[in-house]
Amino acid sequence: MFSQINYEGPVLKKYETLSKQLDALLEGETDIIANLSNASALLNQFLDNINWVGFYLMKEGELVLGPFQGLPACVRITVGRGVCGTAVSERKTMLVEDVHAFPGHIACDAASNSEIVIPLSKNDEVIGVLDIDSPKKARFTLEDQQGLELFAQTLLKFI
Repeated sequence: MFSQINYEGPVLKKYETLSKQLDALLEGETDIIANLSNASALLNQFLDNINWVGFYLMKEGELVLGPFQGLPACVRITVGRGVCGTAVSERKTMLVEDVHAFPGHIACDAASNSEIVIPLSKNDEVIGVLDIDSPKKARFTLEDQQGLELFAQTLLKFI
């Protein structure tokens, strides 16, 4: 059974606790949709100042919307387009302080002002991305990036 906990200490310590909670939450479950759904719900509960958190999965050469928390979203994203597609094509985390200044940004929610996208890779192949939007400019820090990359690595054991 899931129980909400208090996250205490420095930012990276909080993310370590969050990743341990994810590991315990997903233990023994192999269904990708169930695991991504719980991961997005856990992040939505943990993160403040966000308006969307979820996953896009690679299907037939493009990103397709997966489990998420937030308003309805763009369903398909071409690799190389927008923040998510760029994260896939460059195979690296994209931390964008102002999405309106990002060339080719795809505005699924007009309230979004900053974004972080972490590629999810297995066997050296990008299988999807973790995408988080915020209405606050410069919401995500390098510590958030490190913590979310740790979260993604924990999640990858279950997908």
